[in-house]
Amino acid sequence: MLRFRVNLSTMIFLVILQGAAMVLLCSWFVQFSRCSSAPHNDKVHVLLLSSWRSGSSFLGQVFSQHPSVFYLMEPAWHVWTKMQKPGARTLRMAVRDLLRSVFQCDFSVMEAYLPEHHNVSSLFMWSHSRALCSPPACPLTSRNEFSNQTLCFLKCDARGLRGVEEACSMYSHVVLKEVRFFELESLYPLLQDPSLNLRIIHLVRDPRAVVRSREESAKAFVSDNAVVLEQRNVPAGEVQFQVMQEICRSHVRINERAILKPPPFLKGRYKMVRYEDVARNPLGEVIDMYKFVGLEITKQLEEWIYMVTHGKGKGSRKEAFKITSRNAADISQAWRTMLPHNKVRRIQEVCKGAMSLLGYRTVNSEKEQKKLDIDLLVPREPYKFSWLPTKTEHPHNS
Repeated sequence: MLRFRVNLSTMIFLVILQGAAMVLLCSWFVQFSRCSSAPHNDKVHVLLLSSWRSGSSFLGQVFSQHPSVFYLMEPAWHVWTKMQKPGARTLRMAVRDLLRSVFQCDFSVMEAYLPEHHNVSSLFMWSHSRALCSPPACPLTSRNEFSNQTLCFLKCDARGLRGVEEACSMYSHVVLKEVRFFELESLYPLLQDPSLNLRIIHLVRDPRAVVRSREESAKAFVSDNAVVLEQRNVPAGEVQFQVMQEICRSHVRINERAILKPPPFLKGRYKMVRYEDVARNPLGEVIDMYKFVGLEITKQLEEWIYMVTHGKGKGSRKEAFKITSRNAADISQAWRTMLPHNKVRRIQEVCKGAMSLLGYRTVNSEKEQKKLDIDLLVPREPYKFSWLPTKTEHPHNS
């Protein structure tokens, strides 16, 4: 009888030991995402982070026209126009939560910002997304063809957003373009979310060129200006300069946070790009950005990029929000002959720190401004993610 009790105890011990071993083994697998019940997600999520009139619409199309990309332009526009809040600080968490849902192809979050009976056309600038002009969202354009925004607008509207969600789920990359973030900290939960594989491309542009471009479509920015300035009562002649000061400060905050004192989860997830570098070497810069997010360039895309950056067009007010064939290098320099020098001096004053950090030289006279053979772009070293001690932080008065 004693022998039976010993054998039974041994068996019970072995069963418990085996169970413990299985739990430990499964826990080890969970750590490496092999034993998790959560669905495996290979999607790459890309946030094109920029400010108004910085070339972000062109950059958005560089991604939108790629056959592996589902692209959406400025979904946060809906938050800023629907919620009557005082300023950008108040709205940033709502914007962040909206982006999280859209990255995950859950468009139910948009219901709060759209009309009760909405169509795909209720989404801001929806026809700029090739994916929304292609099956299953719309039969107009095959996945391997470039979309035509005008035709898409006329023929691809549909009731509800189910087709949008279905289309979003079919692509390996979800790319969102946003101009309504002024710091990185509110994006930290997205960067730490295990269900997202987020990459941030931060596009900047010479603030003098930005002002010149904003003046081409000034009325379009009245509402956004008020949000940027936290609804402060600012004299009309000062609005554009104070808005630019806030934009320049935001570029400094974002870049310094990402480069000088990055949190561990930001490693390898941030890349800054200057519009002027893209204008001078479009294909090389685009290939670098594609590599950063895991996309391959195609021959069709190479030809399209060359076509839209080497045209004869100079850009007009009617084309302010359209992607047409233009001479990108000439456009990047247009401010030098079109902006009065007193205005250039003022922009340089309010954005001095940002221009120094981002690599834009100032001009000291009207003659220097208009002498186009003087290069005002400081060469940048090849992109490297750096790890520097916190004490190296230097605040900039931009």
